Amino acid sequence: MTPVSLISLSTRTPPHTLTQDDAIAAARALIGGQFADFERMTAVYANAGIDRRQLARPADWYAQPRSFQERTAVYLEVAVDLFVKAAQDALDEAGLKADDIDAIVTVSSTGIATPSLEARAMAHLPFRSDVARVPVFGLGCAGGVTGMGLAAKLARATPGARVLFVTVELCSLALRIDQVDKADVISTALFGDGAAACVMTSGDAAGFATITGTGEKTWTDTLDIMGWQAEPTGLGVVLNRAIPVFARNEMGKAVAEMLAPQGLTAADVDRFICHPGGAKVLDAIETALALAPGSLDHERAVMRDHGNMSAPTALFVLDRCRKAGLPPLSVLTALGPGFTASALTLRSQ
Repeated sequence: MTPVSLISLSTRTPPHTLTQDDAIAAARALIGGQFADFERMTAVYANAGIDRRQLARPADWYAQPRSFQERTAVYLEVAVDLFVKAAQDALDEAGLKADDIDAIVTVSSTGIATPSLEARAMAHLPFRSDVARVPVFGLGCAGGVTGMGLAAKLARATPGARVLFVTVELCSLALRIDQVDKADVISTALFGDGAAACVMTSGDAAGFATITGTGEKTWTDTLDIMGWQAEPTGLGVVLNRAIPVFARNEMGKAVAEMLAPQGLTAADVDRFICHPGGAKVLDAIETALALAPGSLDHERAVMRDHGNMSAPTALFVLDRCRKAGLPPLSVLTALGPGFTASALTLRSQ
């Protein structure tokens, strides 16, 4: 395959920070009385490996029941703002202007925007009127890796084209206080909000890494592991507690299947860069990929400082890895609704 160069990468979070101590206090006040096993489940907050997260709104905004219209209004306001800032940062690092971009791939699953986010961002960033727009919904936590793979395929199909990839997720807007189950308790312990962007192109452009391969694996009969369910007040989270066990049992085989068409095995990989779905998921991935316990250190650092931001999180980890120095061969991976594993093979430049 024609290689695609990653020439920039940026990350952004909203300004409202919630510590884990404040998160458990707020959850106890808001949903603790509606869920009989809440106190028994509070250990999930302490064991999540999270110190703080960033939210679309101040914590007290979530203390009132919110309609779907209210959630959508906040999504449109904050998601567009984060999109513009992350995209501008990525353009600045690449030394490009908005009108240099030939295609925009946008991934977001935590809100509904039609026209989509990149169309709304055109009021703030002067993209060309003929820029190709590819908004993608429904990928969840795998969206960062899958979306980068899609953007790379677009860049490869048109040599010299510059493709901007942006992912924005506002997971906190799914908080519901009117009906509560285990998935809601776990979500309040894990999820935060954030955005990331990168610019890529095929050809001889200098960058920090080259995308040399992509892969996906979707398992049958796994729709109920992760996703959304439509509710009167918005999108309700579906989160199966079996995810760590599934990852431990299946991730190694999936990675082998995704690498095989590239003539690679897991033993060839110098660093797996993984979406940190949670502390137990990271432990499971280390076991599945025969990694030393604790070796996914940048993943745990991102979880500590930001929580699980869904799709952008993998790019936050990639950013930390590149700043620390990427080894010759890395594989960026994530798991998400479907249930799907996604992988991106990177060679450092």
